[in-house]
This record gives sequence, C-alpha cells and structure tokens, in this order.
Amino acid sequence: MRILMIEDDEKLCEVVCYHLEREGFTVDVCHDGDDGLRWVRQQAHDLVILDRMLPTLSGTTVLEWMRADGISTPVLIVTALDAVADRVQGLNAGADDYLVKPFDLAELTARVQAMARRPRRWERPGPLRLGDVVFDPGQRILIGTEGECSLSKRESALLESLLRHPGQTFTREVLLSRVWGPDAPVEDGNLDNYVYFVRRRLRQVGSALEVCTVRGVGYRLERGHV
Repeated sequence: MRILMIEDDEKLCEVVCYHLEREGFTVDVCHDGDDGLRWVRQQAHDLVILDRMLPTLSGTTVLEWMRADGISTPVLIVTALDAVADRVQGLNAGADDYLVKPFDLAELTARVQAMARRPRRWERPGPLRLGDVVFDPGQRILIGTEGECSLSKRESALLESLLRHPGQTFTREVLLSRVWGPDAPVEDGNLDNYVYFVRRRLRQVGSALEVCTVRGVGYRLERGHV
C-alpha cells in the first residue's frame, strides 16, 4: 500500500514515515498544498495523510479540489484543529477519517490499517475487458484470442492505467508516477522499455490493441484494426 503524506512539519514526517515503513507501507512525502495536489492528481497512491494547515494551499482546499476532480482516494486528515466544527468541516469536505495532533503513532497506524481493511469504493474489482482482451490486475494475467500470459508488477501497472482509459493520452510524467511512484529515482527511458514489454505482451496473446506513441507527449491505448 502506497501512502502520500502532505505535511509541512518535516520532523513529524520523518517519524511517521519511519514508523509506517516498518509496518510495511510505502510512504511518499511533500510539504505544501500545491505539490500535494499535483501528486494527488497523478493518482499513484492508495491513501493520503493530509495536514490542514499547509503553505500555498490549505489541506481543506486540496481535499475539495481532489474531490471536485473525481479523485476518490481515501484521505485521513491529521491536524491540530480539534474543535467539533473543524472536524465537521474536514469530513464534509470529503475526508474519510480525522485524527487530532498530537497523536500516538500506534493510533495512526491502527487508523491506516483500518482504512486498508475497509471494503473500498475507490477500488474497481474484477477483470478489465477491452476489445479482444481480458486483464485481471489482481492475478496479473492477460488473456487474448491466442492464449494468456503473466505480467510483471510494473507491466501490470502500466497496462491497467491504459486499459482503464482507452483513447486517453497519458503524459510521460503521469505514467512514470503511476508505475514507479511520484518523484521515484527512475530513468525516463525505463518507461519506453516497459511500453515495449506491454506491446509484446499484447502481441503474444493475439490482441489488436495498440499502445500508440504521441510524439512529445506520451502514450495512449487504441483498439487497432482486426
């Protein structure tokens, strides 16, 4: 599970990241509202831990904008604002849970784990079907007219993003973020390698789907011609 923590207290971030990573989570951090909203819009995370009092944009504004964009990633607000009216405002803005500072790390972890166990509306379970293929993201199995094959974790992340939005052009930045995580230390050419791998997988199962290059921008998935 990949978590995005948007918090301007860098020491708190260090402590929380260390604790959550010991529990098996992957945590990315940013320290102001503008960067936080940019990362949230890349939809590379399963959960957002969000402070309300941030530089550039408030946490409430980040939350309202992400919900207005249709982004349903669950959000845990962590803030020093503890009045009932503050809690109500945060929850009404679209938060899934609310934790007041100072907090115990064990409680934070328990809340994160509880959110991870919930039947989650933001998940779209079951196989994806498009054209002549069926793809199971959970099992990472691609089935076509000429057989089936298993995909690697990164091949699966790339193909899933493209299958969920056929015909949509993805920038290289967005695809890098979705496959490797925001600001991951990965060379740009790695994306081209994985696009090649996915194209090869589609051919392997006899699919007419095509991962098309949009020069100077990125890639999109098209149905192709049978």
